[in-house]
Amino acid sequence: MREVMATKCVAVSRAAVSMVFAAGATMWLVGCGAGPATATATSAVRPPETRRVDVVDEYHGSRIADPFRWLEDQDGEDVLAWADTQNAHTEAHLAVVPDREAIRARLTELWNVTRWSAPARRGPHWVWSQNDGLQNQAVLRIAKSPDGESEVLLDPNSLSSDGTVALAGASFSKDGGQLAYATSDAGSDWIEWRVMDVASRTALDDRLRWSKFSGAAWTHDGKGFFYQRYPEPRAGEIHEATTRNPSLCYHVIGTPQSADRIVYERPDEPNWGFGAEVTHDGRFAIVNISAGTDRRNRVAWIDLADGSMAVRPLLMDFDAQWDFVGLVGDAALFVTDHDAPNGRLVAVALSDATQRRQVVPTCAEKLAGARLVGDEILAIYLRDAHDVLVRFATDGSPKGEVVLPGLGSIGELTGEPDDRVAHLTYESFTRPSSVYALDFATGSLRLVRQPALRFDPDAFDVRQVGFHSGDGTPLKMFLVRRKGPLRLDGKNPTLLYGYGGFDSSLRPAFSVENLAFVERGGIYAQATLRGGGEYGLGWHLAGMRERKQNVFDDFFASAEFLHRNGYSDHDHLAIRGRSNGGLLAGACLVQRPWLFGAAIPEVGVLDMLRYHRFTIGAAWEPEYGSADDAGLFPVLRAYSPLHNVHETVYPPTLITTGDHDDRVLPGHSYKFAATLQAAQRGPAPILLRVTRRAGHGAGKPTHVQIAEATDRLTFLAMTVGVR
Repeated sequence: MREVMATKCVAVSRAAVSMVFAAGATMWLVGCGAGPATATATSAVRPPETRRVDVVDEYHGSRIADPFRWLEDQDGEDVLAWADTQNAHTEAHLAVVPDREAIRARLTELWNVTRWSAPARRGPHWVWSQNDGLQNQAVLRIAKSPDGESEVLLDPNSLSSDGTVALAGASFSKDGGQLAYATSDAGSDWIEWRVMDVASRTALDDRLRWSKFSGAAWTHDGKGFFYQRYPEPRAGEIHEATTRNPSLCYHVIGTPQSADRIVYERPDEPNWGFGAEVTHDGRFAIVNISAGTDRRNRVAWIDLADGSMAVRPLLMDFDAQWDFVGLVGDAALFVTDHDAPNGRLVAVALSDATQRRQVVPTCAEKLAGARLVGDEILAIYLRDAHDVLVRFATDGSPKGEVVLPGLGSIGELTGEPDDRVAHLTYESFTRPSSVYALDFATGSLRLVRQPALRFDPDAFDVRQVGFHSGDGTPLKMFLVRRKGPLRLDGKNPTLLYGYGGFDSSLRPAFSVENLAFVERGGIYAQATLRGGGEYGLGWHLAGMRERKQNVFDDFFASAEFLHRNGYSDHDHLAIRGRSNGGLLAGACLVQRPWLFGAAIPEVGVLDMLRYHRFTIGAAWEPEYGSADDAGLFPVLRAYSPLHNVHETVYPPTLITTGDHDDRVLPGHSYKFAATLQAAQRGPAPILLRVTRRAGHGAGKPTHVQIAEATDRLTFLAMTVGVR
């Protein structure tokens, strides 16, 4: 058991090096058998002291202390100073790991390849984004053909000196003459919309602020577009206070934002959100109405011909998920789980929602999405957590399965009803995203673009294994490793990753960081957990609200499978997750710390009693529930990572966040780190890494991504080691 260990021996690099870190009253020894320690214990590597405050909240008769409440003020000078000391503490540990610069160099080499999005036709143009390798942000490019020579249309790298202003959205008018584009600063979810005249490459005067979680949907006359915005904060009010009561607005080009027309709003439902999509023929706008992150939604529509912008109800029962695909005649085609837990395609008459016909029935595999291209429906299904592409005629008759290049996932699928070609991006664990064109005549894919490879993808083995959770539920897990003999002695450094929430499906994806870990002798394990969307509605429902513990139990079962079958053991198994996955890693860390050799909770939702009080957190109540609910409070209290830390021996832990995260408040990570550091009774370090001018993850500059990945892999080398 880990509790009785006074020292811990782990390999740090291929040439093991001994180091001694101070950790309270005990010493944590990294690297064994290489002679005497080369670093002495100093106060520089002891965790910083964190001030406590006397704050106690009462929840339904229970009194809960929150001694680090002051760390929720992410812009407070004392909080920023505290974060600096935490970063210095973390740097003191990572700086002495001998392989750190070699890790950074290899990551930089692997990252330095050209990457593209799937091309899309916009008027007479073809457009896509492209990163030439180490550019901080991808550049929007324009061409006359989908595989021809292109030129720069918009380069977000020119918008900031440090690469932290990102292109967060782009929408072309029907004729391709105007571009509405959104930018985000320092990783914020807040975006600002601008408009460009495409021919002259000049920005117009239009500037739309206080938008978040929004696209731009142009009417076909090119006069303006629909978008979602929030109220402008009052003087002295923080931005987060405005993340309620959004409006669906219509902006007319050349007019001030104050003149924008409010098309739809529901002040009686402050957590509802709105989006619009103009149909391909330009006749209608389909309005999506969501209640936070609840998969169930409502749908309305606007007849754009009469100019009234009147919003007419269509599917307002809030009884299922309805994802608009396109028009088939005068009916709207939806992917829905209404009477179909795995999803089906249904056509609904706009004139009368009771007039419905099934186009594609449900089947044993989850229907994850669909797109109308030409005279076909291209449907993406999930088969044991990897993608399958199936073609249908618009009447639902099957036209066959498209053979995809291996066990992987479709990132983008582009094409319009009047196109004769569809494009997609496809990636796997061992092959980066490449661009393909679908030949409708043959049903086969043609490679359009692929990055240069700085590794041999055939040198790796990818397999999917099956086992059972503690309650007998069948589970799956992907394992990625180098080919060749594998010693099943439990000593293989292994990284177990999971998510398990919000109906989100964790599929095969290429990661430079994971590839570098596997190159160095590690095993990457990706668990398929309840709470996700991999196996349909029932799979999601089994891991949310009062059933959330099932997700953690599935992760424990995944770890125990790795232990039981000799892939790894307690000392060589690290766990990692981000956002809701950060909750997963944090909860599993505090519930069974003895199972793991290291933990990396990233941008995690870690305070389950107060999460709904920050940023957009109230939107997650359909998934988690709220501590304000007397029935759900004990459920949340039972697994909230912050509230289940106790004095014991914890494995080495690296908690990461961004100081500008306005999705999951950095205070979650700050409070969790301070609490763990105070409770740690073992020798291993509890580290916090705070990235400056970074948010939840979107729009992060390449140089920042490389720096973060370097430190995560350095931490893994320092803890679970390599062969």
